[in-house]
Amino acid sequence: MSKDKVVIKIDKTNIDKIDIDFDIDKSHNGSSITLIEISPNGKYLVSYSKEDNLIIGWNVEIKNEIPLKLDKKFSLNDKIDEIDKICVSDNKKLVCLYNESIKGIYDMNNNNFQNNKLNRDFDRCSFCIFNMIGELVIYNQTLVNNTFNIDHHIFIYSMKTKNNKWKCKKIYKIPRGLKVIRISKYNKLYLYSDNSIHEYNLITENSRKIFVSDEKIDHKARISNNEMIICIRINNKIIICSNELEIPIVSFDIVNNDTQLCNFIHHTGLIHLLLPLLNGSTIMENYWNEFINRLKEKGQLSKEYQTEGFSYNIRTTIEYAFGILNGNIWKIKLEEILAKMDLTYEIPDETIENWYFDDDLKINKTYDHLNILLLNPYPYINTIHALFQKVTEHKNELEESQNLIKWKINIENGDKIKLQVFKKINISSLWELICKRVENLNLNSDSYIDLLNIKLLNDNNIIIILTNIGLFIYYFNEINESITLNYYYYYTNIYELKRIFSKSTLPLSNYASFKHCDGWVLNVKDDKESLLKHGVVLLKYAVSERNVELIEDIYKKCMNYFKEDPKNNKVFLSIITSTMPLLNIYYPEYISRYSLETTMITDSFYKIEYRNEDLHLYTFLQLQIGSIWYKYEMLMNKLVVNHAYKDRNTIMPTITFMNPYIRFVNYPRDYNWFFELFRPQPSPFVRTINNDIYKTWNGETLINFKWNTYGRYYYSLIWIGFMVLHGCFSAAVTIPPQHINENTRKQLLIAAFILGFIHLIFEVRHYTYNPTKYLLKPWKLFDLFVHFLSTYTPIFLLSTNDRIIEIPTFTCLVLNIKFLLFFRAYEYFGVFFVMIVVVGKRMISLLIILLIITIGYAHAFYILLSPNLDFSLKEPTYNNDTNNPWNLATTYLQVFENGTISPNPFIIQQPDGNTNMFVDFRTALFAMYKFLTGDSGVLSNWQYDNNPSLIIMYILFSFMTVVYLMNLFIGLFTSAFEGLDIRVLYLAQKAEILAEIELFYLLPHQRRWEEWFPEVLYYHADADKTRGKIKELMSKNEWNSDELQEIKKDLLNKLRIQYNPGN
Repeated sequence: MSKDKVVIKIDKTNIDKIDIDFDIDKSHNGSSITLIEISPNGKYLVSYSKEDNLIIGWNVEIKNEIPLKLDKKFSLNDKIDEIDKICVSDNKKLVCLYNESIKGIYDMNNNNFQNNKLNRDFDRCSFCIFNMIGELVIYNQTLVNNTFNIDHHIFIYSMKTKNNKWKCKKIYKIPRGLKVIRISKYNKLYLYSDNSIHEYNLITENSRKIFVSDEKIDHKARISNNEMIICIRINNKIIICSNELEIPIVSFDIVNNDTQLCNFIHHTGLIHLLLPLLNGSTIMENYWNEFINRLKEKGQLSKEYQTEGFSYNIRTTIEYAFGILNGNIWKIKLEEILAKMDLTYEIPDETIENWYFDDDLKINKTYDHLNILLLNPYPYINTIHALFQKVTEHKNELEESQNLIKWKINIENGDKIKLQVFKKINISSLWELICKRVENLNLNSDSYIDLLNIKLLNDNNIIIILTNIGLFIYYFNEINESITLNYYYYYTNIYELKRIFSKSTLPLSNYASFKHCDGWVLNVKDDKESLLKHGVVLLKYAVSERNVELIEDIYKKCMNYFKEDPKNNKVFLSIITSTMPLLNIYYPEYISRYSLETTMITDSFYKIEYRNEDLHLYTFLQLQIGSIWYKYEMLMNKLVVNHAYKDRNTIMPTITFMNPYIRFVNYPRDYNWFFELFRPQPSPFVRTINNDIYKTWNGETLINFKWNTYGRYYYSLIWIGFMVLHGCFSAAVTIPPQHINENTRKQLLIAAFILGFIHLIFEVRHYTYNPTKYLLKPWKLFDLFVHFLSTYTPIFLLSTNDRIIEIPTFTCLVLNIKFLLFFRAYEYFGVFFVMIVVVGKRMISLLIILLIITIGYAHAFYILLSPNLDFSLKEPTYNNDTNNPWNLATTYLQVFENGTISPNPFIIQQPDGNTNMFVDFRTALFAMYKFLTGDSGVLSNWQYDNNPSLIIMYILFSFMTVVYLMNLFIGLFTSAFEGLDIRVLYLAQKAEILAEIELFYLLPHQRRWEEWFPEVLYYHADADKTRGKIKELMSKNEWNSDELQEIKKDLLNKLRIQYNPGN
């Protein structure tokens, strides 16, 4: 096709005066345009008219606001069905949906139609789009064979192959009950179910619930988004959500709140996202009227077409909108349209539909605040980068003015920043001070503030101040005549600051920022969005500084924000859960408080459902989409199509609860893969082993989810590896030499060494991760000893031909004990290991006392019973020393026939080391241990009738240890478990096992998998067991109905439970 289809005559004396001769026959032959679509990066646009059955490609590279030039035109087959949807890539690949089916791909570069190049029939295709890198994303529905069920799939095709053919790289299956709203060019899939909208990232496979509405959502909902903002239209309401904070920011009623929405669009520059959602609104009409008026003023619109308006079928890029007028496609520069709009910044109170901000008085400054924080931070980042390049000499005063506003910045006393704003009524009048603020900074005595540079932005309302101790961003509210601190980041090295601000968004404030600036603390605490963004750092600062009042304020604000909108504000709970490691050290009572206050939080719009299976405490993700093997799934559908499922007789009423430990199990997203192998970054879950977490179902379901998802599999692999090590070593040292050849024995020892060394490496990693904590755990020291022996002993045995049995004996012993310890992960055995640990901790002091007493008595008996004269056990030594072993040895006397007994011994049993164990202090200690266990034979060689000291010592030791301390030990053992919940301790023990698996056995990227470490978890609970659990909490006075009162009151009503805490 020829490209010279539009004749344009330009008056060279006035470049803005363009006279266009419309040749209707050269576009869509005078027919109306049905569909238009633009490529992901705004490089190409196509249109379709069902009247003339034409598809036209348009050149969008022109800069002027005139009808686009035709690039390609081709006619469709007259027999083909009507096109439902079109999509085009930046390299001019076109896909059309004909009656929900894809017949092929059209290459508009060479007019080539590729028939069925996708190698799959899509007969119920509802949506297709090209993403930013040219991949084709298709949403298709498949009818399951001989059933009424429909499976929903997402297919991703790429041409980046060796033969440049389309290849399916991924397939996702959408769970039933979820329906697709939109697939974004940013690889985001948006779905709805009942009253919720979900987002699924097709690249990272992360999912989240982005909005919960008070009304039911249907297929008419629409979404527009970029990488930072999601705009949702539900009926006549527009909701703006933040990707970073994961909360809705503000909502508008587009029918009644035109002024409010116009101001928001004008001030935030989000017209390119909101305009496609405003069909049928007066705002859309106003924008088109403004554009048509501009064309009339420039003489670019023929009089015969000046009465016609734009079609609502538009597409936008960041800078331009593309609309249909007079059968042609027009390119509209959005910035110029906004500049011409007559908008007011006054927002009447009666027009406020639903602000998600904490204080309506802040609305006048909210637009600029949100621009800096969330919506459009790029201009501020660019300005900051420019400031780094223009650092002035250190000064104590700087000022800058634009139009009728002047800012003056002074440094007072080296630790105060004084900000003043002046205003002129007109150009000839004098500057008048209208507002000032003094920022007091908490600096060391040897520190001071120097101004490096300042810059005004946004009609002089915002000033960026670069100093030697940080970067400040202040906002001036002209209506309230006040100055607020919108951002502060403390630093002392400007070169380091350049690296910190190298990203496209403002970095999180650091600990030092709050320490040195009380004004910044107040701003973050009192501003909802700032609290959500910087709240974790602020709460950590409060805990570290032991500021109990600030801790309480932040805790209450997080809980109150959640109570205001539990459906959408649950992310505020993550501020508390992310700080639990510090709270566990300094203020553990907050963990207990949080655990009880957030127990049994029902999911939004829950109801008691009847299920024909027991799902009590079954944990699940809200949205589970995974890539699949499509052919395998199709085969399985055919195999099970005629399978009859047995109905279960029991129907269980269940309730769905939300686990309030938001982001508690998540690991930092920024990490170095290599360093993570040696010193992994922990999650709050790993760092917080607190029994109070596991007293409620929330903690138990958290453990269940982790164990069932990955814990049991890795634990089994570790156990199997250890059993192989144990088996190889035991076989090598236990089987007699006559039953095993030497070569086989050596191979078993080598295998044992290799496996032992692998286990030792993991154990050393445990130690290097936190040596202090490791050394304080006796079981971990035992593990290190076991794996050291299992590595050393095989090498020792391979290096000698002597049969040495002592070292292998102890090695086998500790390996057997280690094998037994693996059972502690299973509840049936684990509770007994918990009991052993509890008793050990309770008895440690008593055992120390008993040890000291034993050593004392051993010392006393050693003095009393050790020989006073030299002797030899090899040669008879007779003297008057009653403690001489020869005098204590057993003697046999001869009895004569007349009945007399010879006074001289006839036979003497040679004494040994056991004859008098008090000869050496070491054996004296062992003798007292034997005495303590009930063996009094160590003193049986002495005569008691002439040794009163021995009798007194005997009575004192036996009474104090055997009679008193042993009975005390039994009493303490009995009372050791009073007030303790053994099952809670078992769950905490299991949490430690899971924490070790996560840190030392999972790879760094596995710790970031959304399926294994989700931000939010949900779980089912049996309604009858829930009723019993609530009554149990009430009986223990642990049912806190003051917090989250409405949620808990509704739950009690559904379960028919009466609760009167005052009675």
